[in-house]
This record gives sequence, structure tokens and C-alpha cells, in this order.
Amino acid sequence: MLIEKMLSRDLLLSLQLPELDDLGQFIQSLPTSTLVGLGVLTTVLAYWFVARPRAIIPPCDLWHQSQEVEMEDGAHKSMISNSSKLLSYYHEDAKTMYEVFQRGLHITGDGPFLGSRLPSQPYKWLSYKEVFSRAEHLGSGLLSHGCQPNTDQFIGVFAQNRPEWIISELACYTYSMVVVPLYDTLGPDAIRYIINTGLKYNLHMYALGREHCRKPVPPQPDDLSIVCFTSGTTGNPKGVMLTHGNVVADFGGFLKVTDKVIFPNQDDVLISFLPLAHMFERLIESAVICHGGRIGFFQGDIHFLPDDMKTLRPTIFPVVPRLLNRMYDKIFSQANTPLKCWLLNFAAKRKGAEVSRGVIRSDSIWDKIFFHKIQASLGGRLRMIITGAAPASLSVLGFLRAALGCQVYEAYGQKECTAGCTFTTPGDWTSGHVGAPLPCNLIKLVDVAEKNYFAAKREGEICVKGPNVFKGYLKDPVRTTEMLDADGWLHTGDIGKWLPNGTLRIIDRKKHIFKLAQGEYISPEKIENIYIRSEPVSQLYVHGDSLQSCLVGIVVPDPEVFPSWAQKKGFGGCFGELCDKKEVKKAILDDMVRLGKASGLHSFEQVKDIHIHKEMFSIQNGLLTPTLKAKRPELKEYFKTEIEQLYSNISM
Repeated sequence: MLIEKMLSRDLLLSLQLPELDDLGQFIQSLPTSTLVGLGVLTTVLAYWFVARPRAIIPPCDLWHQSQEVEMEDGAHKSMISNSSKLLSYYHEDAKTMYEVFQRGLHITGDGPFLGSRLPSQPYKWLSYKEVFSRAEHLGSGLLSHGCQPNTDQFIGVFAQNRPEWIISELACYTYSMVVVPLYDTLGPDAIRYIINTGLKYNLHMYALGREHCRKPVPPQPDDLSIVCFTSGTTGNPKGVMLTHGNVVADFGGFLKVTDKVIFPNQDDVLISFLPLAHMFERLIESAVICHGGRIGFFQGDIHFLPDDMKTLRPTIFPVVPRLLNRMYDKIFSQANTPLKCWLLNFAAKRKGAEVSRGVIRSDSIWDKIFFHKIQASLGGRLRMIITGAAPASLSVLGFLRAALGCQVYEAYGQKECTAGCTFTTPGDWTSGHVGAPLPCNLIKLVDVAEKNYFAAKREGEICVKGPNVFKGYLKDPVRTTEMLDADGWLHTGDIGKWLPNGTLRIIDRKKHIFKLAQGEYISPEKIENIYIRSEPVSQLYVHGDSLQSCLVGIVVPDPEVFPSWAQKKGFGGCFGELCDKKEVKKAILDDMVRLGKASGLHSFEQVKDIHIHKEMFSIQNGLLTPTLKAKRPELKEYFKTEIEQLYSNISM
């Protein structure tokens, strides 16, 4: 209405320009009411121009995010870097992890660095100088106990996320020693194997070496920095050897992708709760440290994480999809009426329309009415969320990008390429892919003929090459050559597909191994081989995927053994009747879980629910191969409805 009044008939008539050579004379000839109208209109338009939400300017053409490289077998490189060389580091003065810390120390002086808290207490901070002093003392103490300041010296660290973890790591880097993270889900046998493979000392807490303080012995970029053992699915754990240059190159690639829109700085605060034994968490922390930022640790109990977030008010939040799923479920559980649910979805769609145009903000009308409390529950200052370790749900990622009002990135990779090899390009807030190659590596797809994936069709096994690719497995040349070919290409075992815009989509796994939502690798066949020993079980199929946090199973009872087994348990009836009884199903599940525990399965490897199927898998019904092996894709599709129902029951 205001615009209509300003564009009155007099004004429109006045704008039919007369033949005047002097524009000043023309303006002076306009009626006063017209001049006032023009002034108001100009003011409104100027305010809108200044205050309007602006889209993030992408660092490259979002329709062309990677390109093929000549002489590299169709490999793709990032379009963000103009250099023909792959990125090895971002900062000239930060080529090792020791220099990364020194750079942060130089930027912040004696600013706060590592924070921790007790329940209901504020965060208490150690400064950069305090941390460096403690690291020197700890490292000197280790040297005085016989450790050597070189890359042949391995130091194991077994602790939850806390300041001492970072201090222990820095102590090793200060004297060119190698960190070997340990974590409880490895299991006692795996930990025993790792210790026997090369560890000399385990640091449960740091000791001071003030009396024997030694001068630092800094490492070189090609020196080994860390050996990360994979949890593994079969056999002994594999020790991934990463150099200082590997780690610096990988987070340098992350910095290069994001440097125009959300560069880390001294004011950034990262909440640390993902295990520091995994490289994804440590890589993001390294980027923060390099720029003098702060790291605040959670209390050690995931149930208190919301309180830690509100107290710390972080700006950077590394997460895994499982946590994003929980956030999403909690938000909608609080919308406990059809009307509230409809309004929440409506607001998310309106805000999502902005996100699709590249606009990320937390001050829209939708934020003020619907999403402010959600953002406040995470501290109210988030500007970056990074998710990795497993694929994220399209619907969850899309909703949270709208609701949280901050940039949400997705990464893909594995320890063997340090952490990440692809990353979301700023401004591309679409889902269904894992971004383009990082500027530190090339990615190519190679044929997997047995699964009908061919590079000519832009599908195949994902292979990675670059300065972020590991040097091999510790004392394991056989498995090293299985993963790392003679030309330096890392064969990930994942199947990818190039999309038209140069981004990568993960579509399958070369072998029957997958990740759960929390990032744990699962070998279903190993689990099936344990459960098949259950007396009433004749056949079974263990199912899981990267959007779920647990496993479920399809069980076919043995027609001959099952009735008598059930009778011993106090259940009566014929085969069909027994299959339909919930208490019989529970008895079978309990027996399977018992066998799993006896065989050392972790809790995340145990199925949480099962469906009893009465018909045997066979060649005739298409569920077995001619050699009587399970056809896993066919089983997944055949039991799609039952699997969805099992997960629905678990979430209730």
C-alpha cells in the first residue's frame, strides 16, 4: 500500500520525461509531493538493499564443482584450487602438527585454549601457554623415563575427551614421538594386540617433568605423527600410519574450501565430544587450534551434552548423523499435535526455500517464531556444523539446515585418507551427495565388474590419491598392498557415482561391510556366522545401514529342530503357530544375543529385533545364489516392509 501511494498518478505522470537537457531543472520542476514520494521510495529501497538476506557466494560454479584431470585415468580434482598441484598445506608456517599449535599460540598469545567443567559449574580454561608448558614437562618426563625423541617411539593414549588428551598429543609432537590412540570399543583383545605391536607406555594421566625439561625436538612434515588403529570387522586391527604432512594437507583442504565464507578464527569455540581417537574429530580441532580458537570438552556423559552446549555456547559443532537424527526426533516429538507438526514443517519449508537460494541466517521471522528455542538449546552461536563418519538422512539434513540457522557441511572419507576426501561446497545446500573432492586429493572411480559398476558409466570403486593418503598399515605390508596400489591410489572399498555437477554420491559397498549411523563398521556375515549356531535357527539375514544406529535380523527357523526346541522352552503349537508367537521370537532373540556375547560381539554388533520368516531362502525364490550364498541386495528388497517395521518398533 505504501509503495502504491508513493507511485501516485502525479508521480507516474511526472516520470514521463519532458525534453529538458538539464536533469537538475527537471527535478526542480517536480511537485513537492512527488519529491517526497521519491525520497521515501529511495529510503525504503536503500534499506531493503542493505538489510536484505544475502546468499553465500560459492567459491566455484556449483554446476561444475570438479573436473577431470588429464593423464590420471579420468580422476576428478576440485574446481576451488587454481593450482595444478594438489594442496599440501594451507599456511606456510604450519606444515607439522607442532607448528600448527605454535601458530595458534602466536595468534592468541596467552589466550584461553582448553576448557572443561564439572556438573553445574562454568568452564575453566587452560591457556595456550599453560598447555605448551605442561606438554613440554610431560614430554620431558617421558624422555627421562627412557623414551626416545624420534618417530620410532610410540606412545599410547587411552582416555576420554579431556584437556590431558590434547596435552599428551602435543607432548609427543614436541619431541617427534608418535601418538597411538586407544579406545574401549576396540575390545580387550584388540587393545592387547595393539600394545604388543609397538607400544611402550600408556598415558592414563600426564606427569610433570619440570626437573628434567628438555629442549623441543620438532618433527618434519614427512615424519610419522599418529597411528590410528581401525576397529576392524574381521581379523586384527590395522594401524593406519599418518604423517604430519598427511594431517596438515587434509585440514588444509578443508580450509581452502571454506576460506571465503566461514574461516576459523580466534573467537571460535569447538565443543569436543566425538572420540579423539578418531581422526574426524581431531582434524576439525586442528583447524581451530591453527587459528588460536578454543576447545571445550563435554563432561564425559552424552546425556549432559545439551547442558554443556548451553554453557559453552560453541560456534563449531562436529557431529555424526546419529546425533542429528536424535535432534530431529526430539524436535518433532515436542510438536505433539497435528497442528504443531504441520506448522513446524510449514516453517521449515519456508526457511528451506531461503536455504536453497544459498541464504543461511538465524534472524528471519521463522527463526523468531519457531526456531529460536532450538538454536538457543545449542548455545545460540553456532555458525558451522560438520557431519561425517556415516551418511546423513536427506530429510534430517534438509530440515536442520533450515532450523539451525547455520552452515551445515557433510564430509566423506576414512582414516586411510586421514579423515576426509570430499566436502560440501559452500553455497551448495542440496542433499544426496558428499560434495566434491578436497583440493588436497584426486578421486577416481574404477570398475567393479562383479557388481556391474563401470567407470565409463561414472560409477565404480572410489579411489583417492594425494598428500592426505596414508603411508600404509603398521607392520602389515600385505594388507597395505590390498588398499594402496603401486601408483599411490587408495582403494576405499566404497562404490561411488559422479553426479552431473561434479559431486560424488555413495551408492554401495564393494564388500559386505557398512557403517552404522554412529560410524561403527559392521561385517554382517561375521555376525551371521555366530548367530547361525543358535539351535532353532536355520537361516538368517542381518541388516543394517548408515541411517540406522542398530541392527535387525530376519530369521528362518529350522522346521525339524524348532518345534522340539520350543517345547523344551515351554511353548506349544505347530511350526506356523510358533513362528507367530511374540514370546517365542523373544526366546530366539535372547539365544542369539547370548551367543553373540559369548563370541565377543560388541553391543552395536548385536541385533535389537528380529522378524520370523516361515519360508526358507532358496535359489528358486531368488534369495540364494547357485552356490547357496545369500543375495544381500535381494534380501534387503524382499524384506523391505518387515525391516521398516522392525526399526519402527525399536524407535517407539
